[in-house]
Amino acid sequence: MKFRTSSIAAAVAVLLSQIAMPPHARAQRDLLNMRGIDRPAPLKEVGIDQKLNSQLPLDAHFRDEAGRDVRLGDYFGKRPVVMALAYYDCPMLCTQILNGMVRSLKTLTFEPGQEYDVLVISFDPRERPPLAAQKKASYLREFGRPETSASWHFLTGDMKPIKELTSAVGFRYVYDVHTSQYAHASAIYVVTPDGRMSRYFYGIEFSPKDIRLGLIEAAKNRIGSPVDQLILYCYHYDPSTGKYTPLVTNILRVAGAATVFAMGGFITLMLIRDRRNSSEPQPALGGKRGV
Repeated sequence: MKFRTSSIAAAVAVLLSQIAMPPHARAQRDLLNMRGIDRPAPLKEVGIDQKLNSQLPLDAHFRDEAGRDVRLGDYFGKRPVVMALAYYDCPMLCTQILNGMVRSLKTLTFEPGQEYDVLVISFDPRERPPLAAQKKASYLREFGRPETSASWHFLTGDMKPIKELTSAVGFRYVYDVHTSQYAHASAIYVVTPDGRMSRYFYGIEFSPKDIRLGLIEAAKNRIGSPVDQLILYCYHYDPSTGKYTPLVTNILRVAGAATVFAMGGFITLMLIRDRRNSSEPQPALGGKRGV
């Protein structure tokens, strides 16, 4: 009986401590999520499902940074597109994604407007063109080539076209009312000129080599150099990692061909040398002595 009374008293004490806890403290406890059970459901809905070759909704309407009504298809048809899904008022992750994208693009010899275009689309339907224009100006300034401005596009839109787009990409996100922020994963994408998902690159730092190879493949090898074609032969895209990894078999083939070519060149040079030596007149072993 004494044990039961003490258990009830302990339970009442815990309940009273929760009631007496200030609202901000309860919110902080929930935000920290120390037990891992306060908000499991929303986080399970966050992720990126690769949908390679998925067709984007090109008839979906958005607003560009100047407030004009545009079709998503207006940005396709000529070149591959490097695309990012972000919301412009994001305090942390989206900024890191866009920063990483710009850092990588700056190192490419490819130029926006020539080999590719850049398309950033907000998935927050509350955001408006003026904020998109600010973001474009900021990142274009960071990119350092203002002459490419016409090939950088920052869009906003309503809920329906946003959902159509994110569904086609496989981008799953949720709005967290506890933090007043969106929970989402980080990646950028390469899309083919006809608007199909071609490559997914994860994280906040992106390999310039991977982006270059992704653009070449998305363009069906219409851009790039012979060296790029050789690299593509030796590397393949791994969807599980979102990176280009060495293809050992092809590397061995290239190395074997290079070895045979080098040996053949060496043998040819030796034969040419021997022929030259044999065709030269040989000095006389002896001669008449003068009187």
